Amino acid sequence: MEKTFREQVIGTWKLLKYTREDKNGERYYPLGEDATGFLMYTDDGYMSAQLMAQGRSAYTLGELHKGTTEEMAEAARGYHAYSGQYEVDEENQTLYHHMEVSMIPNRLGQVQDRIIVMDGNTITITSKATSSYIVWERAENHSENTL
Repeated sequence: MEKTFREQVIGTWKLLKYTREDKNGERYYPLGEDATGFLMYTDDGYMSAQLMAQGRSAYTLGELHKGTTEEMAEAARGYHAYSGQYEVDEENQTLYHHMEVSMIPNRLGQVQDRIIVMDGNTITITSKATSSYIVWERAENHSENTL
């Protein structure tokens, strides 16, 4: 029996490529060509996206919330994250992300489309709401890992 679109996207995806398009139509890498990240869709209807630039500096004090203003600004510039519920449009292979928590305060409360093109173990995501082009591959299953 063939899986539904929703069933196919559930799981964890590892970032392969994250680009955006500027006002002149040129593509660029906002977090660098070597950005890393994960995108997760749970069976109970929640999602989380975490994308990070490589080479971000550690806080000199080494504490969670006690970087200098400059260190914290650099860390924020190199990170993009949000989570919340998602809805599925099976017919159009589109997901709608509800931004219930977000690194970017302007996005709180927004609902944004994510148009998905599936190709084996990779998905390519574009959006009418943003100028992003993101390629993910299905992450390795670690559900059997135990201590």
